[in-house]
This record gives sequence, structure tokens and C-alpha cells, in this order.
Amino acid sequence: MHNEPSHAELIRRIDMLEAEVAKCHATEASLKESEAHYRKLYEKSRREEQLYRSLLHSSADAIVIYDVEGRAQYVSPTFTRIFGWTLEEVEGRRIPFLPEAEEARTMAVIDEMIHNGKPCHGFETRRLTKDGRMLQVSISASLYFDDGEKPAGLLVILRDVSERVKMERKLIQAQKLEAIGTLAGGIAHDFNNLLMGIQGNASLLLFKMDPDDPGREKLKNIEKYVQSGADLTKQLLAFARRGKYEVTTMDVGHLLKDSAKMFGRTRKDVSLSVNWPQELWTIEADRGQMEQVLLNLYVNAGQAMPAGGKLFISAENVVLERNDVKPHNLLPGPFVKICVSDTGVGMNESIQEKIFDPFFTTKGMKRGTGLGLASAYGIVKNHNGILTVESKIGEGATFSIFLPASPKAADTTGMVREEAVRGTETVLLVDDEDMILDIGRQLMETLGYTILLARSGREAVELYRRRHSAIDAVILDMIMPDMGGADTYDQLKHIDPDIKVLLSSGYSQDGQAQQILNRGCRGFIQKPFKIEELSCKIREVLDGP
Repeated sequence: MHNEPSHAELIRRIDMLEAEVAKCHATEASLKESEAHYRKLYEKSRREEQLYRSLLHSSADAIVIYDVEGRAQYVSPTFTRIFGWTLEEVEGRRIPFLPEAEEARTMAVIDEMIHNGKPCHGFETRRLTKDGRMLQVSISASLYFDDGEKPAGLLVILRDVSERVKMERKLIQAQKLEAIGTLAGGIAHDFNNLLMGIQGNASLLLFKMDPDDPGREKLKNIEKYVQSGADLTKQLLAFARRGKYEVTTMDVGHLLKDSAKMFGRTRKDVSLSVNWPQELWTIEADRGQMEQVLLNLYVNAGQAMPAGGKLFISAENVVLERNDVKPHNLLPGPFVKICVSDTGVGMNESIQEKIFDPFFTTKGMKRGTGLGLASAYGIVKNHNGILTVESKIGEGATFSIFLPASPKAADTTGMVREEAVRGTETVLLVDDEDMILDIGRQLMETLGYTILLARSGREAVELYRRRHSAIDAVILDMIMPDMGGADTYDQLKHIDPDIKVLLSSGYSQDGQAQQILNRGCRGFIQKPFKIEELSCKIREVLDGP
């Protein structure tokens, strides 16, 4: 017979059951609350993951995530765009883009990160693309860790800085050439003064010598050698951007055609192709110097093709943007681009960096002076243009010239030279070089003139102030200490607004000389000059209005 539970026992059991049910309800509520909390954490984590993935995907720099063994776990779309490999191609593998020459430096940086936890910032190195191109990159990288705070891998950001490095190199090259050009210009100026002494004495002897004198031929040879020296200094002055003489508005197409025809006569084994559009813009340039630039480029191309080859010459209209001209300190706008391409042996990067340096040559001193491309560079720069080269070993070379386009029509007028004549006027010769004063006096007196001498700008001004009514013209040197040619001219013109001045310089008619000519100076003659040239120039000044 079973004992029935007492009323009190039933009450106790009911209370226990209700407590258990309440506990279950509380547990269920807690579980629901926890579920909601973790769901929120999951959603937050998923949103953060999406945010991080979005950041990785939208980065302008290439991003790679590696494990500790150096195997790629993730590459960003930018990485694929820059380097070519997709995630499917490299996931779980080492990316084959580390050049052998960069391996030691790169591994040293990675070891420093893994063993010392030191991140790297702005590590500049090189990496290969899938198609074999070499890029200059800047790398920033750091470790990331697992839940146990152990290194799990590397997060690497790669920035393509190839264009920046190229721009920096161009800027450094331009600055270097500018400094060398200043030195070269000074040397050329002083050398022209020395040549003037030699030329002047040769001219005097020839002027007074009997046509049948046996020594006449020797003096003529001296004049030829002086001219050769003067041609070299012209190239130096061109490199120094002090060599622009007679600027006209030119038809580039005809220039290319004529210069190519001239070169073609000397190299029958080189096939020439010359092309330009019918609506090619004109340029404002010195035709003789542009011909010199092109012939230098043709000759350089010919020497790169000793067994013959093909030379492609072309021109086109282009518009350069600010970034294109910034390294060259020029204004953006319309340019005429001239390309000279050959199928020769090509050049490595080291040679390309030096090719416009004066006296740099790969041919040896017996075959070249190293001034051809240097002077071409200077001439183009002096015309506010750009000269560049692109080349690879075995793939030929392409030289590109960019010259500012002109809105003017081509100038088709020619130049007429006058014959030399004597004179009887009084001329003031101003120069700080005793040698030039001596030879200049003898040349002018031989031509019949009365000569007064001044060894400085101040001396010239004082002498002219006292005797300007008796002085018919002034031959004025441009480069003098204390008071230069420009200041001297201004003070002389203040004394007599109608003064007739012939500028004389070892530099060419450009820069400061051209400014003085623009202010009313009557003429310019470059040292060294022959007695016939001096005779023509002084008569032009004296007989002019």
C-alpha cells in the first residue's frame, strides 16, 4: 500500500517545479539575449570584414597578404592591374616577381620584420610584372598576428613609383646639364677670344699679302683651323644654350625632307623613311641650328648601324600637359614632335643617362668629340624644347624632339650678304682684353678707320661723354667686369639716343645680346671674325638709318 504524499510535500514539489520552470525560462531568455548579442557581434564583424575588404579592394596601391612562409593569401585588384597576376594564379604560392638583384636587400628587410617586429616604410626596390617589365616600387609592410599573438604573416603595400623616379632622374639630369652648360659656355667664350687673336693676325697678314705669295696658303690653312675651333665652340655654346642666331618661322616638313636628303647622300646603305602630316604646325627656330640637331641625330643613328639599316624620320602635332613639361620647366601647350628612330645596336640605361653630356662618347676620341648630341640638347633647350631618348640593347633607339608650335605661317624670305668695303670714320672700340683691343685696332686701321680704345665700360662712357660728337660708331664687347655691355650701352645711349653700336662677343646673338639689340642696338658680330666680316658689319651699322 502506497503512502500518499502529504499536502506539504505536494506544495514543496510544486514550488520546486515552478522554480525549475522559471529557471528554464530565464535560461531561455538568457540564451535568446546571448544569441541576439552574438548575432550583433557577428553582423558587426561581417560589416568590419566587408569594410576592410572594401578598403583593400579600393586601395590605389597594390596590396598583398602573405603567410609566414611567404605564400600569397590575398592580392588586391590594383595588384592585378599593376603586376598582372590574379589571386587564383598566386594563392598559396610565392609570387615570382622578385628580381635576383633585389633578393638580398628584400630578404634582409623581411628578416628584420619577422625577428624584431620592425615594420618597413618606403623601402624602394624593383619588381617584375607578369609580362616581364621592371617597375620601381616603394614598399611598406608589417606583421599581423594570430589569436595567440604569434606572427601569422605579412601585410605588404606596394606603390608603383616608376614615373616619379623617372621624373626625378630627368630633373637631376637637367640640373646637371645646366651646370655643365654654364661651365662650357664660359670656356667657349674665352676660347673664342683666343681664336680672335689668331684670326685677326691671319686676316691682317692675308689682307696685306700679295696674292702670289707662297705663305698665303699657310695663312689660309690657319684660318681653316681657326674656323674648325670656332665650330667646336659653337657646339659648346649651343649646349650651353647660348647659341641661337637667326630665328624664322619654319615649315618642319621641308626641314626634315632637306636634312634627310643631305644625310642620304653620305649613307647609301641606310634606308630613309620621312613622314609628316599635311597640316603640321610651324615652329620658330634657327634653321641652321635645327639642321645641325637633325644631322647630329642622323649621324649618331648611322654610327649605330655600321652595316646599314633603316632610319625612320617623322613629325606630328601634339599637346603636352603640365606633367609632361614640368621636369623641363616649360609651359604646357601645342608642340611639334619630331622622331628619329633607327634599327641599330641600341643603348643601355647607363649610356642613355650620359648621352647628352659634353665630351661623352662611346666611339673613342679618334672618331668623335662627344659634342654632337650635347650641342643638339643645348640647341633644343635653347628653343624652349625637349630632347629625349628611348632605347634598348639590340632594339635601336628613338630620339624625340618637342618644339613649341607657332601660330605664324612659314617664312620663305632669304638672306643677302653684302660685300666688304673700307671706311674713314672714327670708331670707339671697347673691350677688357688687351689682345682684342690690339688686334681690333689693327684690323680697323687697315680698313681705313680712326680708332679710339677703351678698356672698360666706365672708361668708354667717360670718353664718349667728352668726344661723342667726333665718334661715328662704337664696337662694344658684351662681357666685361664691373660694368658689362648692357649697362655700358644704356649709358652711352643716354648720352646720345642716336648712337650707332655694333655688339661683339665670344657668345652668340642670344639672351642679353638680343635684349640690347631689341633696345635699338644696330648690329652684332661674334668672335672670332675675319676682316671681311668686320668690314661688312661696321658698314651696316654706319650706313644704316
